[in-house]
This record gives sequence, C-alpha cells and structure tokens, in this order.
Amino acid sequence: MLTDIQIAQQATLKPITEIAEGLGILPDEIEQYGKSKAKISDDCIKRLADKPDGKLILVTAINPTPAGEGKSTTTIGLGMAMNKIGKKTCIALREPSLGPVFGVKGGATGGGYAQVLPMEDINLHFTGDFHAITAANNLLCAMIDNHIQQGNDLDIDTRRILFARVTDTNDRALRNIVVGMGGKVDGVPREDHFMITVASEVMAILCLAEDIADLKRRLGDILIAYTRSGKPVYCRDVKADGSMAALLKDAIKPNLVQTLEHTPAIIHGGPFANIAHGCNSVRATKLSLKLADYTITEAGFGADLGAEKFLDIKCRFAGLKPSAIVLVATVRALKYNGGVAKTELKAENVDALVKGSVNLEKHIENLHKYGVPVVVAINRFDTDTDAELEALRAICEKNGADFSLSEVFAKGGDGGIELAEKVVAACEKESEFKVLYPDEMPVKEKIETIAREIYGADGVNFEPAALKSLAEIESLNEKYKSFPVCMAKTQYSFSDDQTKLGRPTGFRITVREIKLSAGAGFIVVLTGAIMTMPGLPKVPAANNIDIDADGKITGLF
Repeated sequence: MLTDIQIAQQATLKPITEIAEGLGILPDEIEQYGKSKAKISDDCIKRLADKPDGKLILVTAINPTPAGEGKSTTTIGLGMAMNKIGKKTCIALREPSLGPVFGVKGGATGGGYAQVLPMEDINLHFTGDFHAITAANNLLCAMIDNHIQQGNDLDIDTRRILFARVTDTNDRALRNIVVGMGGKVDGVPREDHFMITVASEVMAILCLAEDIADLKRRLGDILIAYTRSGKPVYCRDVKADGSMAALLKDAIKPNLVQTLEHTPAIIHGGPFANIAHGCNSVRATKLSLKLADYTITEAGFGADLGAEKFLDIKCRFAGLKPSAIVLVATVRALKYNGGVAKTELKAENVDALVKGSVNLEKHIENLHKYGVPVVVAINRFDTDTDAELEALRAICEKNGADFSLSEVFAKGGDGGIELAEKVVAACEKESEFKVLYPDEMPVKEKIETIAREIYGADGVNFEPAALKSLAEIESLNEKYKSFPVCMAKTQYSFSDDQTKLGRPTGFRITVREIKLSAGAGFIVVLTGAIMTMPGLPKVPAANNIDIDADGKITGLF
C-alpha cells in the first residue's frame, strides 16, 4: 500500500471556493491561502448566528498504545461515510503541532484513504496559527522582562513569574533556562522555562474565545506573576493584551480544507489533551454546527483525558450538547492491554483480547456517565480474526454500546458506511447530556471526582505545594472556585503511572502542582511526571523528512 503522503500527493483537490460553496459559505466570506486552504471570516459566523445547530458527534478512543488506534483516521473516514449516505456533514479537527510531527507520534491529518488535505501544509505551517500563538505568548514574556528591566513599577517578584515562553518544537534543553545574562543592558537575570506551544494558555484562550473582544478580555485575565508583597499581576497590568490580540486577529478565524473525498473539514486550534484541554476551537465547532446537519469532532488522546475535557470544559463553556460519542479501539491495542508483546500482536489471542478489553469497558462506563449514546468503532486490521471480532462485539453489547467495524484507512468513506449508519441511529436516540460535576463543587472535590469516577482511583494525594497553590488561587478571586479543572496526566494509563495498562485498581493519583489559567477559565492540575515540554526520541521523525529540488516533500508519514 502507498504511504500516507504518497496517497495525499496523488489526490486531486477541488478549489477551496467550491468546498465553501457546498457548505453555504458566501464567496466574500472566505480568505484564501492558495487554492486549497482558506480562513472563514467573522462575517460568515455573524450571518449564521441564528441558524439552528446540527447534531454534534464526538470521536474519542481508548488509551493510546504503540499498536495504534486511529482516532483521527476514524473521525475523517466517518465524515466521508456520512456524506456518502446522504448526510450533510462537516468535520471539525485540531491543528497538528510540529512537536509530534518531527518527534515520534506523527501528524494529525488521518491516514491511508481517510485524510484531510493538503496534508503537508496542515502538518507543517498550515496558515500560521501556531506561529501567531507562539509570537503572542512570547511577546507577553518579553514585555514582562522589559517591565522589570525598566524599573519594575509593579514590583514583580522575579522568583514568582508564572508565565513561560513557548516554542512549537520538542526541545528538552529549553525546559529550564536562565535569561537576562550578559550584563546590565541585557535584562535582569532569572530562571525561566519553555513549554511547547500547545501547552500555552494563549492556545487554550484562542480555542475557547467567542470573538475578538472575548479573546482580548481573556488575554488580559492571564495571571502572569505575583508582586513581592504577594499580590497578583495580570497580563493587562503590563498592557500586553491589546498587542497580543492584534497578533491573533487572523489566527482566531477557523481554517477550511477538505478530505480525500472532498468532505469539508474545519481545522482550528490544537491544545494537547495530556497537558491542556485537548479540543479544537469553540468557534470552529459552533460554525460547523451551523453549516452542516452533522458535525464530527474529536478530542485528544484517550477518553479519560480528551473526552472528559471536551465534555466537562468545552461543552460547559460553549453550551454544546453532543448527540453521540464514537469510541475508537483496535483488536491489537486491546491485546496489548492484555499483556501481549508488540511483536506478537498479529497472532490470534482471544484470551488476551478479553483480558485487555477491561480498558474499553471502563471507557464505555465513563462515557455513559455523561448521558450520551456510545458507538464503539473497531478500526479493523487484516490480521484481526473473526473470533476476536465476535468476542469484541459481545463485550460491547454486554456493556450497552453499539458496535461497528471501520475500514476507512483502506477503503475511505466506503469502509465506514456501517459505522455511519450506526452513528446516525445513535443520534436519533435521546441524549441526556450532563457534566460530571457542578460549578459550585469545591476545586479539590472536582479533582477527586475525576480521579475516582473517570480514572478509577481510590483517592488523591495532594503534595503540600499543590495545596498551598490551590489555597492561594482561591483567595485571589471568589469566581476561581467555580472553575472546572484541566487534568495534566499521562495518556497511556487511567492512572498517573504510564506502565499500568488495562484497568488498574488499588491506586491513588498524586497531584504535585496546581496552576491557574485565569484567562482560559480553568485550573490546571499536574499529576505524576507529566511534562509541558516534550523531548525528541533517539531517532526522531525529522530524520526521515526531506524535500527534493522540485519542492516535493518525502518521509512525512
């Protein structure tokens, strides 16, 4: 079979103007970035404001494994299949980060014959949104350091600066740095840090903001430091909010592209789900709901992270109500959870599959707590046997979830017809969506509720520094007590120990740090050894990416 990039490069794209027209977007409501990409203007969003919403479908997955699950591929293939059965459908996705593109995980444009295009552009610079977010983030950092250099009228404590610089590359050497070295004119020396761009609060704000005015307000609300007397300092205090919003004036507009089969896809924003809230922008999702009868969106990593945050943070803020949830799994990944080595996953092993399916069962159980119908999509491989698939079907039915095979990787939309029909039927059922916890629940109890109900933990151990930070946050403003929590946790396990596969029991979650994202509107809770700046592997994907004299890219998956 051809590689993903070979399939993508052989595809014939329709002009993006034609894709926009099919969605009902007027010619003057798109801003083209070449022939195959465009931004959708605010005029379109305003014009459609009173139009009824279509149905919202969330695609999530079991905990990721080295065997692969295919969540983005399933999302894209399902969108194509929905259109094939006559349902006007639009896909809403996150933008890929350059970190995993050049690292180990790869991009986020699907695979095989279920891809969004142009995949090279989307996986690299796309329309420059992440660069704008990086620039806005680092402008604030520069203004903080400049304020200190120019006399520090706000009396900022250089030991308590909370806002860090970012770059959209995995670069472990930048995790802990010292800035201001060289002499008096080069700034005030202090310890600083870098995060990856997708972990920036600016990214979260862009993805949750309703419009430019809301964006600017949220930017101004970012807690950047404390004074030497312990008072909070916000972004607006160093007068950076206006210039940051100006840098983001185009980045806030959703991006329109298409799939291999010309299904429209709106791709916008991209926070990771293990260290951020893991969903594409509210603007993109809401716009898609106005443009199509069905919107298919995804949340990052496993359902214990991405789906929980989609449902408890994004839906809470945006007033969204999903009609159905698709939970993606593979036979190979479940056998891996059942203890089978990666090299042995192709061999039939029903016993290991059943043993590893406790991971799938826990995710189904969790999603049912939100009151939304669940369809399990098994991303099929040619090594899957009938006995394994029948065992999985029985497990899903026993746990109250519909079951469908998906072959969109190899067959495109045609490989997702059964799944599309099951999803449409699920959307006709009554969705009684509810969030996991109320706003008024104390923050500490919110953390414990997620740990207990979603992860299956016996409880939570709070390190003293975390409790001290939480007390300080809650003393700043009464409204912070009502914020939802954004858990930063390993994606590989329900626990905070990535080696505990399946459905671990008898464990406790350790919270080591708690941070306030006042602009985004949530409290970030860091557990275990989670890092906000990943590193490159021994053999990074960047080693294999190249470009020839004619500008043709190779090695990009």
